[in-house]
Amino acid sequence: MAKKIMIIDDDIDLVEAMRIILESAGYEVIDAQEGSKGIEIIKKEKPDLLILDVMMGTQDEGFHVAYQLRSDEETRELPIIMVTAVGTQTGYNFDLSRDESFLPVNEFIEKPVNPHTLIEAVKRNLSLV
Repeated sequence: MAKKIMIIDDDIDLVEAMRIILESAGYEVIDAQEGSKGIEIIKKEKPDLLILDVMMGTQDEGFHVAYQLRSDEETRELPIIMVTAVGTQTGYNFDLSRDESFLPVNEFIEKPVNPHTLIEAVKRNLSLV
């Protein structure tokens, strides 16, 4: 059975590009364009991994989604890869070794993401479950 990947990102073109990359690698892909809808789908569909944007309805919506998932017993262990342009947009470069206490994700990748980088990150984080 194919591993299920959830993408929460408001850029539908990017979602479709990631869908093509992930489906060609054998993954099932589901998506939502905003955080609260994404959380609903996660609770229903139980994906194996989440790819999450930061800047959607608000500048930090993705962070709030990640915090909410981490504080819920049902979704606490869901691997989260944050794929975003927040560093480019704000000038702040996240580093998990330094920022782990307030960045509740497993990996952080700046947009635009290379397809090979995306697949390798997915494989690496799926090995955690």
